[in-house]
Amino acid sequence: MSPQTLAPDTTTLRLRESDDRLHVQLHRPEVRNAIDRTMVEELHAVCAHLERHPKVLILSGTEVNGRGVFASGADIAQLRDRRREDALAGINSQVFRRILQLPMPVIAALDGWTLGGGAELAYAADFRIATPEVRIGQPETNLGIMAAAGATWRLRDLVGEPLAKELLLTGRILDAEEALAAGLVTELHPREELLAAADALADRICTQDPLAVRITKAVFHLPADAHPMVDQLSQAVLFESPAKFERMQAFLDRRTRTS
Repeated sequence: MSPQTLAPDTTTLRLRESDDRLHVQLHRPEVRNAIDRTMVEELHAVCAHLERHPKVLILSGTEVNGRGVFASGADIAQLRDRRREDALAGINSQVFRRILQLPMPVIAALDGWTLGGGAELAYAADFRIATPEVRIGQPETNLGIMAAAGATWRLRDLVGEPLAKELLLTGRILDAEEALAAGLVTELHPREELLAAADALADRICTQDPLAVRITKAVFHLPADAHPMVDQLSQAVLFESPAKFERMQAFLDRRTRTS
C-alpha cells in the first residue's frame, strides 16, 4: 500500500482513495449514521492523513432501507450520558473545525436526513451538493441542548442571521428547494447521480494548481482585518512558483496557436 494511502481499517467509515481525492462514506446505517465517538476518532485519522497528504475530501452518507441518510445527528445514546466536561472538550466541534481547516477543499454530498451534528459536519465543508430528498436542520433545542459544534456561528455566514435564528431556535427543517434557495446547498442531483456530481466538482478543483487552491482556501478563511496584506504576501509566494510560469506560458502558447 502506498504511504500516501490511508489504511481502510475503519468501522464507521468506508474509504475510497485515489491520487487526488479521498471519498469518505459515513457508514452506521443501523443508527442512520449517528456520529459517535468512534466516528469522531476515525474522522480525526482522516484529517491527520489529509494534513500530511493534501487531497480533495468527499463526504457522503449511506442508503438505509432504500432511503438516503447523510447523518441524523450526534449519537443520542452517547449524548444523553455526556456531562459538563464532555461539552467543554468540544468532542464534535474539534473534528469539524479540523475538517474546515483541511488544506484542500471538502465536498459534502448530502442525501436524506442531515440533522444536528450531521448538519454541522456539512457546514464545515467548502461545498455542499444534495439530492431532492435532503432535509437539513438543527433540532437540538427540542432535546434540551444547543447546536454547539459550529452551527451558531457558521449558519449566520452561510444563510444570514434571520434564517439562521429560525433554524437554531425553532428547529425548522429545510427541504432541498429551501436549502438551495438559501444557498446552503449549491446543486441538486438525483440520488443516483450525486456521487458522480461530487466527483465532477472534484475534477474541476483538481485541474487547478494545487498550491494556488490551498493558499486561496487558507486566505479565504482568515479574518477581514488580515487583508489585504495577507493577499499580497500569498500572491508573492505564488508569483515565484514553477506552476505559475508553466501554466501562464501554456496559456500564451494556446492563444498564439489559435490567433
